[in-house]
Amino acid sequence: MTERIVVVGAALLDGGRLLAARRSAPPELAGRWELPGGKVEPGERPEDALVRELREELGVEAEAVERIPGSWPLRAPYELRVWTARLCAGSAGPEPLQDHDELRWLAPDEIWTVPWLEQDVPAVREVLARIAAGSRA
Repeated sequence: MTERIVVVGAALLDGGRLLAARRSAPPELAGRWELPGGKVEPGERPEDALVRELREELGVEAEAVERIPGSWPLRAPYELRVWTARLCAGSAGPEPLQDHDELRWLAPDEIWTVPWLEQDVPAVREVLARIAAGSRA
């Protein structure tokens, strides 16, 4: 059995809005929207990977707040796990630095106005439920 590789996704929240990132690469994913994040490196805690990926992909300093229950299969051997996150005080605003060409802050009633990657949809539903319930982020 192949060991699962964890991919962390950030539900970066600000004032009840969720940050969505539009993929620019690879070609088969370009134009679709996702929660920013990336692979956990060997020996790295998922929360630390989330902070590192947000710094690399968006140029922000952020902190992981709480894990969204569940995990979602991606192409083998990857699985997605999502944490709510928030920008640290004094952080720059997010910019699409790697693998993305556009970012949008989406209010709850705007979440489904962008074409999400299929594998992110169940996680986004969970995040939306958290926003509706008044998440701590």
